[in-house]
Amino acid sequence: MGTAKRERQKAGHQARLNVERSLDRRDQRRRRLFSIVGAAVVLVATAALFIGLSDNTSTSTTAASTTTTTLATSTTVSAATLPSAAGKPCVAFNDTLPAGAPEVTMPVGDVPTSLVVTDLVTGTGTPVVAGDSVTVNYIGVSCSTGKIFDSSWANGKPITFPLNQVITGWSQGLIGMQPNGRRLLVIPPDLGYGSTGQSGIAPDESLIFVVDLLSASTSATPGTTPN
Repeated sequence: MGTAKRERQKAGHQARLNVERSLDRRDQRRRRLFSIVGAAVVLVATAALFIGLSDNTSTSTTAASTTTTTLATSTTVSAATLPSAAGKPCVAFNDTLPAGAPEVTMPVGDVPTSLVVTDLVTGTGTPVVAGDSVTVNYIGVSCSTGKIFDSSWANGKPITFPLNQVITGWSQGLIGMQPNGRRLLVIPPDLGYGSTGQSGIAPDESLIFVVDLLSASTSATPGTTPN
């Protein structure tokens, strides 16, 4: 009887050990599973964070580029965005003159096909010759719109430039002009900016300028040329 009891106790002890081992193995499997799942979650979260940061950086870069593009467009009107003025007649002046600027007489109607030069005020002294540098005040108007596209009066100061560095309508149109004179230039597109236009000036646009010649010389410091 004693032996049978011991055998039962031994068997019971072994059974408990087996159960404990089984439970321990199950706990170990669970811990490994949790570790794997946790690592996967961390990996996914890290990847999502990286992607999010990348997207934000890309968006910020794009936004900055767009802002720059928007800002550039708002301050400078590209000729590419303006419709061609080909076939459009000249219209009356319909803009606000800058302080000190003279009246602009527009040749309303048919667009000129050649350079028109009219002395509004005759100056005195040595006439301008090809290759001179001149100091002038000026106002420029688009023929098809009657709007000012540039003016030294609006900029607050005259400019100095060599005649060989400006559009043909200027280099030809100021020849013979005398200091303290005022001249009206009507410039067809082929003597202006042609089919490409210029910032704020449409392709194939005829240009109207009123120019006051302050001085001329064979050598002067170049400045900003008119648009």
